[in-house]
Amino acid sequence: MTMKLPVHCPSCETALNVHQLKCNLCETSVSGNYDLPLYLQLSQDEQEFILNFFLSSGSIKEMARQADLSYPTMRNKMDDLIKKIKNQ
Repeated sequence: MTMKLPVHCPSCETALNVHQLKCNLCETSVSGNYDLPLYLQLSQDEQEFILNFFLSSGSIKEMARQADLSYPTMRNKMDDLIKKIKNQ
């Protein structure tokens, strides 16, 4: 079972930051206070949406067909995600 990277605090829901990274091969560690990349700050569903958009060569029409949704519904999902990303 693969563990998912937590992106929000389980207590207060604030976005988490990265504190330490470690190389599994040589055990070098890098410590600091780093923001997570934007993609990782998105929900699992939003990440999957972006991946599906990429895999469908950027075709919202194809994504709608694969998800058995109307084009306007898929376009609205895209617009909502764009708005969220712009407000981050």
